[in-house]
Amino acid sequence: MLLWIITLFAVICAVFAFFAANIWIALAALVGGWLSGFVLALLFLVLVTLVVNREKEPTRDSKFYRTVARLYIQFAVTIGRVRIQSAGLEKVPHEGRFLLVCNHLNELDPAVILHCLPKSQIAFISKKENKNLPIIAPIMHKLMCPLIDRENDRQALKVILRCIDMIQKDLVSVGVFPEGYVSLDGRLKHFRSGVFKIAQKTGVPIVVCTITNTKKAMKNLLHLRKSWIRFRVVDVIDAKTVKETSTLDMAEKVYEIMISDLGEAYRTDEKATHPDLQTCIDPIE
Repeated sequence: MLLWIITLFAVICAVFAFFAANIWIALAALVGGWLSGFVLALLFLVLVTLVVNREKEPTRDSKFYRTVARLYIQFAVTIGRVRIQSAGLEKVPHEGRFLLVCNHLNELDPAVILHCLPKSQIAFISKKENKNLPIIAPIMHKLMCPLIDRENDRQALKVILRCIDMIQKDLVSVGVFPEGYVSLDGRLKHFRSGVFKIAQKTGVPIVVCTITNTKKAMKNLLHLRKSWIRFRVVDVIDAKTVKETSTLDMAEKVYEIMISDLGEAYRTDEKATHPDLQTCIDPIE
């Protein structure tokens, strides 16, 4: 949509130049108009993120900033020559909230998921290191994405409780990457099972997804090469099953569902080296 707006602006500039001068001026106006539209789009994005007050906790999901995110992600996907092959999107619940879980390969993963599921109002749990990212951090704040300190169980518990509250109040669905960190070798690491308490305590289904090739997208962009990313909704675990299954067993179940889609080459025998938030479960039993 944004790309079409910029292109339309450029075409209008070229038409006026053609009637006022000649074809060569019109071609120059077309290029100049497109570049001007691109710069104006960037300035608009910077402006709407600069006015965000991140000291104030958002009380609701912002339709305006979610639309901004959708338009600019779509624009970046098109300009960056990223082709996303999606499957299983029809499995995502159309009514009610859910917990979305996915493997984690790159910082682009949330953007790809938002692009594929634009109507689902997903708020991703993000690492605290993203707090000062220009443009991205303010938009995340308006989309109710909580920031987690992965090395601080007490703060992590507060984030889980915050996510439970957001779902119970029907504000957003929540997206998590249960590995906790980006997988450097691409294999699926063992999960932090505490995050599954979000679904268990709110009585919502778990949407299990997989993503591949996002790590290559940035490299291909620098070399002006096309990228192919695959995103799949593999399965949806119903709320009843979630309620009746312990978080440890649910972590194993979801892990196996992802492996069944990704393939055995993605399995890792490495044990988790970070706390899985089990120490945080008792207060919310």
